[in-house]
Amino acid sequence: MNITDKIYQNRKLETWVENKTSHTLNSAEMHIFETHQTEKNFLLKFRHPVLATMFEGKKVMHLRGMDSFDFLPGESLILPANELMTVDFPEASLDTPTKCLAMTISEEMIRKTIDDMNERRAKIDGEWEFKDYNFHFTNDMAIQQIIERLLFLFTENHRSKDIFADFMLRELVIRILQAETRSQLVNDSKSLATNNRLAFIVDYIRQNLDKNLTIKELSNKAYMSESHFYRVFKNELNLSPIDFINNERIKLATELLRDPKKQIKEIYMECGFNSPSYFNRIFKRVELISPSEYKMRFMKE
Repeated sequence: MNITDKIYQNRKLETWVENKTSHTLNSAEMHIFETHQTEKNFLLKFRHPVLATMFEGKKVMHLRGMDSFDFLPGESLILPANELMTVDFPEASLDTPTKCLAMTISEEMIRKTIDDMNERRAKIDGEWEFKDYNFHFTNDMAIQQIIERLLFLFTENHRSKDIFADFMLRELVIRILQAETRSQLVNDSKSLATNNRLAFIVDYIRQNLDKNLTIKELSNKAYMSESHFYRVFKNELNLSPIDFINNERIKLATELLRDPKKQIKEIYMECGFNSPSYFNRIFKRVELISPSEYKMRFMKE
């Protein structure tokens, strides 16, 4: 993600560690941080819920109740208000500064968006809410594009930019809610399966990737009509059932391709694809390279 010169037009370099450039709108503040030297145990917190996104370099994050983890470009982190972060900067230098964005969003905006989702797009089991505010994830294309659009809006000289930004912020909150729900259903599908119909379906899909899975079969297992099942699944996971199945099959394929004893012609069948051409097409769409290129690259590495 490129940060334009316009972002830095009023920038002052006052410190080598987490030097801040800020822009403010009615419902959010955007802070761009730069660090120009290695540092350990830097403390930071915000008075409002914050979305942190990495642009360049690497941080090591230490958060309450979590193991330490690397925070890398293309990744984001949601934190509640007044959450204390302890941050290491192992690779920052004058030539290669670490850069990140921290966008604070008003709690009123977040709460109103969640209330609207529960009223208009309710979950089938449970309610929309941030289950784990310390949610660390890789940006999908939609979230990445919203962040880039907000970078532009914060510095645009337009009398209606607060209105534009409010629409974008609401969409951002919704997409992050869906991303967190998808993460929970995938990572905890077994433990949630007894009380959550979608978790049961996710677990069933992952246990039967080699079989011919249909919307009709899955909707029957969820005790829903096909059309209702499709709407509920896409509402909560922000993916159609078919796209989810294909993504899970490609995850399995990437694991199998690392086995030097396995041939591609047997891998696509183990993953539930009914033709090598369809397997190649879906694999390339997800991984951006062909299965044979992936296997060759992994073997070289």
